[in-house]
Amino acid sequence: MFHCRPDLQTACLLAILFTATYGCDGNGRNDDVLETATKACDSEPEVRTTGDGVEFVRSPDSCFESLSDWPYEPEYVELDGLRQAYVDEGEANGQVVLLLHGQPSWSYLYRKMIPVLTEAGYRVIAMDHLGMGRSDKPTHIENYSYLDHSERLLRFIDALGLDDVTLFGQDWGGILGLRVAGMNPDRFARIAIGNSTLHDTPAGEQLYPPVENPNEIETLESRFENIPARQPLFYLGCQRRFPYVNNFANWMIYAMKAESFRPSEVLEAATYFDLPDADEAAYDAPFPSRIYMAGVRTFPSLINEVAGQNAEAWSGLSTFDRPFVTLWGANDPGNLGDCDRQDLLICAVEGADGQPHARIPQASHFLQDDQGAEIARRLVAFIQNDPSVAGSYEASCEGNGLSKAGLRSEITSNEKPGMPSVSHRDEAERLCIGPRAVDPRTNRRDANQSNPICLNEHAAMAPNHRRPATDDVQAALARSKIRDPGSFPLAPAAADRVLKSPPPAVPSMGTGAGLALAGMLVGLAYRGLLRRS
Repeated sequence: MFHCRPDLQTACLLAILFTATYGCDGNGRNDDVLETATKACDSEPEVRTTGDGVEFVRSPDSCFESLSDWPYEPEYVELDGLRQAYVDEGEANGQVVLLLHGQPSWSYLYRKMIPVLTEAGYRVIAMDHLGMGRSDKPTHIENYSYLDHSERLLRFIDALGLDDVTLFGQDWGGILGLRVAGMNPDRFARIAIGNSTLHDTPAGEQLYPPVENPNEIETLESRFENIPARQPLFYLGCQRRFPYVNNFANWMIYAMKAESFRPSEVLEAATYFDLPDADEAAYDAPFPSRIYMAGVRTFPSLINEVAGQNAEAWSGLSTFDRPFVTLWGANDPGNLGDCDRQDLLICAVEGADGQPHARIPQASHFLQDDQGAEIARRLVAFIQNDPSVAGSYEASCEGNGLSKAGLRSEITSNEKPGMPSVSHRDEAERLCIGPRAVDPRTNRRDANQSNPICLNEHAAMAPNHRRPATDDVQAALARSKIRDPGSFPLAPAAADRVLKSPPPAVPSMGTGAGLALAGMLVGLAYRGLLRRS
């Protein structure tokens, strides 16, 4: 078995991929090329300093060589002495589509969407946030803030002279993009959002305790190691199948301090389908060692900086009367995956009325990776106002007795997300993981493909994806009776226990063994990921 130091995992994966792709000519010449590229990527980082005294590093170009499905060359805008990276593809004079990623991804997340959008004639710009992707990376966590990310995004748009922009943002890309759009609505022709929100936390409120001693490196347990490669079904319609508790504070701690934290483990766990090793290596490529990771480590903690910052943005966003659509990954187990989160934007933004909103099957939090081509197809239809691509989701606003302002107030007053509790793990494994075979090549445990719910998950959804009553859930479960050798029907009583069981207390944060990730990682304890060497 191939062994590699934890701090050199990205380089090792790139080395394996290079050899597998190009082989060897028998004279060692490809080995020489590989050794040169690996040394360049893993060489001692050069710490640079801006004119304002900000220390930063720049990911070596060699780390990005031969990435899977990523033929795009980077371009850069310099802001305050720091390069902001982006790719700029398609028709130079075409309508601009601006794609914004979240944490811990980078513009590579849009590799499946860019070809569809450029083929339709659009100019596609995918930007890397500061500290992410090929953008420069300040080495101190104090150099990152919510407002600075937001201001840099606006200055980036100004530097490129972008107007009449079609925005697509997901996760922190939406959180930042919606703030900029709400405060500068005239710059945007239309907006599409996937699994994100605009926080409206009152001034003076701290959502979570700050991470103590954030620069300490700790050995913390990663729940990702026990998660099967393909997600089980976390929803029936809008009904969650597993209860959850608030543990976002633990995710802040893990991202900030865990020695084992790598972006690829999060991307693998928060996608519906298993990621190929080459794609995992690409997500890790910007971070050959920990000195490059201050930005990606800090992002979750920035949630404490949103309080009192978005009143003006919400005012502009709620009156945004240009087209606004929500395209949601239907199997995102985190707080941002809830139907209520999608409803918040649909019901609060004027331009969302009558648009083709959708909850996309077989897509989780990083829906661009799971269903990128489908999302891009819907985005093209949205831009072209093509009625042949209909929406599949209808929000519940006035029907629930909630005004636009009332729904926004109800949702944003409780920003704290949660996750399925560890005490429900056995129930979850019996339902959708069950007995698992271990793949000897990957050591990953496969989902229990004999389980009828796991096999026929989307057939059980209500047609418009609205919340079914418990009786409707039981009926849907009962209807899902695909039989394979060794399969078993899901007893209504078992489903009832999962759907109705109260969540237990939040586990303590004192040890790595008590770590349970949450927020956008809610429920990811039910999928498997091996990040070992």
